[in-house]
Amino acid sequence: MSLIVAARFTTFPTAENAAQKLFNTGFVEEDVTLFFVNPRGQHAHHPIGGNMGTDPGARDAPKGAGMGVTIGSVMGAVVGVAIFAAFSAPLLVSLIAAGVGAYAGSLAGAMSRTREHAKTGYRVPYHEELRDSGVLVAVHVSQDNQLEAARVLREAGGMAIEKATGRWQQGRWADFDPSKTPEPFNEFVEKRA
Repeated sequence: MSLIVAARFTTFPTAENAAQKLFNTGFVEEDVTLFFVNPRGQHAHHPIGGNMGTDPGARDAPKGAGMGVTIGSVMGAVVGVAIFAAFSAPLLVSLIAAGVGAYAGSLAGAMSRTREHAKTGYRVPYHEELRDSGVLVAVHVSQDNQLEAARVLREAGGMAIEKATGRWQQGRWADFDPSKTPEPFNEFVEKRA
């Protein structure tokens, strides 16, 4: 694993200026990379986009659908038996009524479970990303020059200076994960009032 120091910049020109300052200080091109980090939740971890497999408010929908199927099929069967008894309709009508009741019940049950969350304002907890979007300048460093890299990035206007361990391959941070919480570089943490 390689030692990496990185900082966030708001524009590509300021990030490129920081990279040039790193080169002027003695860092080589193979050890400096810059790339854009998308806004939170827009990292396309799934083929159709997004970072989460399901909407947090819809997690209980399958339970509601199961409950609705049970209630709906029983009610549909009762209606089917009533129609069968009252009108001497074929047994197939009872089965169709039970199926329609099960379908309607599953839909109503699923929707009622998602509606409960909307009414109460209940939010299912999920991982909140702490990395802001912007242009990230990452530097492959050693124990000896990590403070120098962080200092140059700070002086160039870098924000949220961080350090990490990762795989550095072919001049880039190969295993960068934008949804992973960054580890601040303690010596360069921004003081808050």
